Amino acid sequence: MPTKVLFVEPPKDVWFVMGEYLPPPFGIIQLGAYLEQEVESIDVAVIDCNAEQVEWRELATRIEVYHPDIVASSALSTCNTYVVARTLELAKKLDPSILTVAGGQHFTATAQKSLETYPEIDVIVRGEGEVTLAELARDPSKSTLSNLKGASYRADGRIVHNPERPFIKDLERLPLPGYHLVKDNVRKYHFAAMAGHNNPYALIEGSRGCAHSCTFCTQWRHWRGSWRVKSPKRIADEMEYCYQNYGSRFIWLTDDNFGSGDRAKQLGDELLQHQVGDDMSWFLQMRCDDVLRNEAAFPTLKKAGLQWVMVGVESSHPSTLTKFRKNISREAAKKAVRLLRAHDIFAHVMFIIGERSDTSAHIAELRQFVNELDPDFVIFTVLTPFPGTEIYEEADRNGWIEDHNLAHYDMAHAIMPTETMTINEVQEELYECYRSFYGSWKRRLQGMFARNRLKRRINLYMARRGILRELKTLF
Repeated sequence: MPTKVLFVEPPKDVWFVMGEYLPPPFGIIQLGAYLEQEVESIDVAVIDCNAEQVEWRELATRIEVYHPDIVASSALSTCNTYVVARTLELAKKLDPSILTVAGGQHFTATAQKSLETYPEIDVIVRGEGEVTLAELARDPSKSTLSNLKGASYRADGRIVHNPERPFIKDLERLPLPGYHLVKDNVRKYHFAAMAGHNNPYALIEGSRGCAHSCTFCTQWRHWRGSWRVKSPKRIADEMEYCYQNYGSRFIWLTDDNFGSGDRAKQLGDELLQHQVGDDMSWFLQMRCDDVLRNEAAFPTLKKAGLQWVMVGVESSHPSTLTKFRKNISREAAKKAVRLLRAHDIFAHVMFIIGERSDTSAHIAELRQFVNELDPDFVIFTVLTPFPGTEIYEEADRNGWIEDHNLAHYDMAHAIMPTETMTINEVQEELYECYRSFYGSWKRRLQGMFARNRLKRRINLYMARRGILRELKTLF
């Protein structure tokens, strides 16, 4: 009999700051596709509760009907910890013999504490999950766990953390994204702000890890400081695959940082040679300095469908940027935004408030800087002490964390005070940041009548959806 593995994307709230969107459960469909490729006797199924509008009672029925050997769910984001634990608890109540598996960045960083807290979790797959999960699927009996690299579990009343699993050396050994596992849902995945409701939205990855080491970021720790990339041809192949087979018309290249050098121009050239139409657009993330280094590539990238670039500016204060270990400057941010707009590429910037030395005056200065920067789209976030980051270690050591409700670890709730502001005051400052930018009638009118079609749509969308009202409910 084949091993039956059920992946569950549990019912959860979307991150309202980005507007109405429904992303595909990329992590679990990638894992499912790998199991199908590498395990000879396997039966893989995926339940995406959000796309299928499955609530907890129906989820219980679906698990019972499928009768899996393994139920797996993951928490890329700390704020989803509780719904993952509830999913695995549900599986255990239905059938205690089911092997329950959690993974992702949060459970990797908190393996000891999570196994102490959630008895419903049998195994935590730490770090890169494909090979570890494949070995587990070949023999899901607990008797083999002692030899399973990258696994944490309980044995004889104690918690065991096996040695780390070496990374996959060549990411191009991985199968194409497993969208066939959610084929009935692919046209439901959308990102209203970026691409409207009627343009199917897909995620693909072009690399894992990051070459930088920002103190607030979970990524570089999770990938142990490594950065592994796929070739431009492979990335273009995956985009074409999603476009041709699943009708994807908006694609998010999920790399934490795309990097610089010939890779960007080569990707543009590859896409122009692939069977992808003019109706496909895509989005990526770059550092400010990499935007500048890639200047020569933008005409080709724009022609190949790149419409949107997100840059992490984070702060206008050199001292804060130094503490974050960003290694960028205010001037680099200004030049990057100007460069993107010169190529008619939508400039989306990210900022973080609530660093320990932040004051109300600092944040007022930040708002002024944002007005001078004048990007097309801004997301302000609150510094969040995600487990696995240096920020968390410092905050935990010094007793700064005041909110331990993991559901609030979404970068929109203030979790800790600064030296001069309470949590509520930080929360109010976040509201003021959004009000300053999106409450400006001058900016709204300029955006609604902008030459850039994407900017027009975004401004109309943001004006309709009332983000300021939603932020008000947080405090």
